[in-house]
Amino acid sequence: MIAVPQTFRDMPRWWHDEAGRAWLDRLPALVSEACARWGLTVDGPVLHGSNALIVLVRHGSQQVTVRLTPPGDDLAAETAALRHWDGRGVVRLLDVDLTLGACLLERLDHTRSLLSEPVLQAVATLGSLTRTLAVPAPADAPSTRELAAEAAESFGRQWRDLGQPTPRRLLEAAVAGAAALAEAEPGRSSVNGDLHFEQVLAGSRYPWTVVDPVLLRGDPEYDIGRVLWTRLDELADDRDVHAAFRVFADAASVPPERARSWVVVRSMSYLLWGLRRGLTWDPPKCQRLLELFS
Repeated sequence: MIAVPQTFRDMPRWWHDEAGRAWLDRLPALVSEACARWGLTVDGPVLHGSNALIVLVRHGSQQVTVRLTPPGDDLAAETAALRHWDGRGVVRLLDVDLTLGACLLERLDHTRSLLSEPVLQAVATLGSLTRTLAVPAPADAPSTRELAAEAAESFGRQWRDLGQPTPRRLLEAAVAGAAALAEAEPGRSSVNGDLHFEQVLAGSRYPWTVVDPVLLRGDPEYDIGRVLWTRLDELADDRDVHAAFRVFADAASVPPERARSWVVVRSMSYLLWGLRRGLTWDPPKCQRLLELFS
């Protein structure tokens, strides 16, 4: 039986999620069932991100990983994304049990993520991986164009409901940027809609490998805002922020003006999302990006 780390129980995800907290209590039994299902033995620490539990296991002589996903998350969509990229820049899926909410994955080096690399070097790596993942997307994948249209329609209402948390000019810039992206000719590339440093680990097939990607269809530069706000505290000078933006855009081979629009739209989206959930550390970072790129 494994022990669920207290740091995982303390994640904001579970603060208002009774079903999620019940799932946390069931995790030791679910891990045991997954090990029985695939003939695995636990051979390493129990790890986690913000949403899923990771258990290092062995299948005979092969070192692999089990990932447990909470109820309510769309595991079918998550595994479809892994199958779509089929190990191209992303972790390889070996098997899945939807009933258990468990995936069997190749083993990566959990001790080395892009979060520990120098920030500009790590940003360049994310840009390069973005280009690697930009293969033709399936027609039924959610579209970044549709997400932009939803943002243009909802930003004003959310902003008012939250008591006008930014200057109106920043709201207007975000709405205008979202509307322009919704009207523009959509991209057709595969896009990882959850791109950040902690979810890129060192591996053997690639120097760096994406874990837990979210498959979208459209503009590869969609999540450049997240790339910037995730390590914004390390970019003390505004010139450093703009330098990181250029490094990503160059490495990803994406149009800078469209990328700027996505920085604004994604920053406003995450600012509003964070404030609704009581976050205090990320919304100010998003506002700084809005001031710089609007």
